[in-house]
Amino acid sequence: MVAIRSLTILGATGSIGTSTLDVVARHPERFRVHALTGHRRLELLAEQCVQYRPERAVVPDAEGAARLRRLVGSLPVQIDHGTQALCEVAAEAQIVMAAIVGAAGLPSALAAARAGRQILLANKEALVMGGQLFVDAVARHGATLLPIDSEHNAIFQCLPRGRDTGQSVDGIARVILTASGGPFRDVPLEHLREVTPDQACAHPNWVMGRKISVDSATMMNKGLEVIEARWLFDVAPERIEVLIHPQSVIHSMVSYVDGSVIAQLGNPDMRTPIAYALAYPERIDAGVAALNLAQIGTLRFETPDLKRFPCLRLAQAALVAGGSAPVVLNAANEIAVEAFLSGRIGFLAIAETVDATLSRVAVQYPDSLEHLAEIDQQARGVARALVEVIS
Repeated sequence: MVAIRSLTILGATGSIGTSTLDVVARHPERFRVHALTGHRRLELLAEQCVQYRPERAVVPDAEGAARLRRLVGSLPVQIDHGTQALCEVAAEAQIVMAAIVGAAGLPSALAAARAGRQILLANKEALVMGGQLFVDAVARHGATLLPIDSEHNAIFQCLPRGRDTGQSVDGIARVILTASGGPFRDVPLEHLREVTPDQACAHPNWVMGRKISVDSATMMNKGLEVIEARWLFDVAPERIEVLIHPQSVIHSMVSYVDGSVIAQLGNPDMRTPIAYALAYPERIDAGVAALNLAQIGTLRFETPDLKRFPCLRLAQAALVAGGSAPVVLNAANEIAVEAFLSGRIGFLAIAETVDATLSRVAVQYPDSLEHLAEIDQQARGVARALVEVIS
């Protein structure tokens, strides 16, 4: 008989959070929801609380906490707010799904690492920003780190069984991250200046939030994944390759020195990597349809055009630069994407803003969460000023 394990979902109302709860609902004999956290979609969070009966729920502020209490009525759930409460619930459950979007997810993910929990990492910024600080905390406190991004989860599945993330594996020549290329892979370059937010969010294969959809359209998402892969798998930057694969069937590959290439295939559904990480090292039903290769027929691959996708080039350069460069890259991108989604700047100005911010903020070598936060805020200030000029 499998022991029931407690689970906290940080970012329960987002696409990863809702997919996680879908998998959990299929296996009530395995998982018990300890805590759920949400941001703006409080009606959905209230529905989740009613269905899954967590002990705790956390929202950003006191106003949201009061509203959630009204929505759930007399339901016996402890409702708290703020970053400290997020960090508390991240440290309490056996399994923590870290799915808060952006830099805001770093403190709670780090709290889970320092508590020695099994961390299902969907928040790539924890490693993009935290890097060495985060992996050191995982190692020091005996936490288990399992990647949720479909690409990193695929790489993890292609490594020898029993090897944890954060450990180099002898015999690897390259790790190959696949990318769909997003909605503008074949759009003429001169048309990209007129792209609208709705067009950028119309991903051809995946259903995702608006911010990550824009990141996919610019391929910044893939650039952040390159940085994440460096820390997850202890792989040098020059051994991380990106390959466009429009069908999103092969989620990533590992190339070995003997000429072997091992790939992980599946339908583009985040429930597959979520289920793999939840039950690791076992496998459980994720509710995902079986892959029909005969129906797919042909798999295409191509090298990314860095003129079309300058954000990928900027991310690769930030990784090589090291230190705080990835922190600045991520902060500037978050500001630029927010400005694009609100109609204040154009699509091409996202990369222009990130590039200009990187050139204006000197590389530093942060050794604490507080120092990271200072650099993050400095970069955001520079990026906001640049956006004001552009808009």
